[in-house]
Amino acid sequence: MPPLADSGKRVLARIIDMILVGIVVVLLSWAFGFSPYSLNADRMTSAGAFGREVIAAVLYIAYDTFLISKSGQTLGKKLLNLRVANLDNGATPSMQTSLIRAAVLWIPFAFCCACIWTAIAGGWSFFDKPYKQGLHDKAAKTVVVSTG
Repeated sequence: MPPLADSGKRVLARIIDMILVGIVVVLLSWAFGFSPYSLNADRMTSAGAFGREVIAAVLYIAYDTFLISKSGQTLGKKLLNLRVANLDNGATPSMQTSLIRAAVLWIPFAFCCACIWTAIAGGWSFFDKPYKQGLHDKAAKTVVVSTG
């Protein structure tokens, strides 16, 4: 198996992916009329925020699941020469494994605590021994390796 990826490169790849998908989330939320909050003289509502969260969860999970199961690489990982691999054999993760990995990362991100959960789940790789796995990697039994 190739060497494990540097945690800093993993974070940068994730930021690239978050920006790319985030742009699509914002555009679709705008197209569907989901604004985070609505204010009037009597009350503040956040119904649009839930719609935006659903769009975010679906898009981030679909993006990660599809691309990881296809080649082991999202666009951010491809740019930084990284790849997700099964821990046991180094192969590209299956659709089911990729879905588990994406769901563990993105469902809490979209509906609960985006910054905190992302820092914990992804930041775990900075301290994990011996495989540098994030919590989403542990759930799916995957690792991130260097490709170049």
